[in-house]
Amino acid sequence: MIELRGVHKAFGTNRVLRGVDLFVARGTSMVVIGGSGTGKSVMLKCILGLVEPDAGEITVDGTEVHEGDHDAFLARFGMLFQGGALFDSLPVWQNVAFRLLRGALKRPKAEAREIAVEKLRRVGLSPDVADSYPAELSGGMQKRVGLARAIAAEPEIIFFDEPTTGLDPIMAGVINDLIREIVTEMGATAIAITHDMTSVRAIADNVAMLHDGVIKWTGPVADLDASGDPYVDQFIHGRAEGPIAAVR
Repeated sequence: MIELRGVHKAFGTNRVLRGVDLFVARGTSMVVIGGSGTGKSVMLKCILGLVEPDAGEITVDGTEVHEGDHDAFLARFGMLFQGGALFDSLPVWQNVAFRLLRGALKRPKAEAREIAVEKLRRVGLSPDVADSYPAELSGGMQKRVGLARAIAAEPEIIFFDEPTTGLDPIMAGVINDLIREIVTEMGATAIAITHDMTSVRAIADNVAMLHDGVIKWTGPVADLDASGDPYVDQFIHGRAEGPIAAVR
């Protein structure tokens, strides 16, 4: 469904991606791990066509990312942002239905609200939350609203950027379970980036380790502990000593 071949991206003298090769099969969940500043978010932006690579090729369902109608291309994606990225001035239901109230996916207002309420219910939030504002919700509830928005337009592909950041362990587990259930139900192709190894094991079919601008290892999540790769081994066990230098 998604393929990156030899993708490079630099910002001035900072070479962020240095030849990324990655294959994500249709209907599977890929989790990309790696330290802060290794280019995980830049890679997602390249796939979305928001950042243009300096070299290499990215295809989604066999079509090059920068070909054709970009609005129609983006309509195939849903996104759960790291910080929630909810609009403070909009009630919850309008946040969830944001894409359904404008652009190519526009629906009548009443229909958009109905869909929003249903998606809120799917992530465990009652209909009376719909008219609340984000500031009135807890962090866990805001994350659920963000997840409801990500799935509101029934996307084929969903990206999750650090989905459990800032949540307590119990709520993080709830969000992980929701992500796994929803991706499976929808048959969506998913890519998540995270530092949280509990999330990795909960939501991944496959894992890729991004370090120093390249994919160091990729394979099934079941093979993670026996990867034999020193970068993966150091990262998943949180060891200070190893090939990944700690930033001091």
